[in-house]
Amino acid sequence: MKNYKLKINGNNYSVDINEVEGQEIKLEVNGTPYTVTIDKELQAHQHRTTVISDRPAPRVSAAAGDVQRASAPRPGSAAGGTKVTTPLPGTILDVFVNVGDQVKSGQTVVLLEAMKMENNIEADTDGTVTSINVRKGDSVLEGDTLIVIS
Repeated sequence: MKNYKLKINGNNYSVDINEVEGQEIKLEVNGTPYTVTIDKELQAHQHRTTVISDRPAPRVSAAAGDVQRASAPRPGSAAGGTKVTTPLPGTILDVFVNVGDQVKSGQTVVLLEAMKMENNIEADTDGTVTSINVRKGDSVLEGDTLIVIS
């Protein structure tokens, strides 16, 4: 069992991941059990998660002192460059690039630990790293922007 302490909108949450079997994750949030189902057909950068609950999910914002993740245009848009996002929640184990580095499509830019597995997060496009929004040890949620490439 893995436990996470989260502070969301000033509220403290204790999340216990109790069991992971195939596509189903059994967890508790402040003692309330939830079952999370992950789609069978997962692609490298598209994951859908369904939470079965009669309560709305809490909105998440960064706690004071955390890295602020600004809203940016969708991947591929010219205004903000191409965002490299996390496909699932986890912990950043390493960042392999620096701002100003040239990267190639398919190059590993971040190492993410999620569900006790190490996942290589790769650049989707060739370009220059213009922003790094995470550092080693950070916890990230699905869809968080890790790096921006222009």
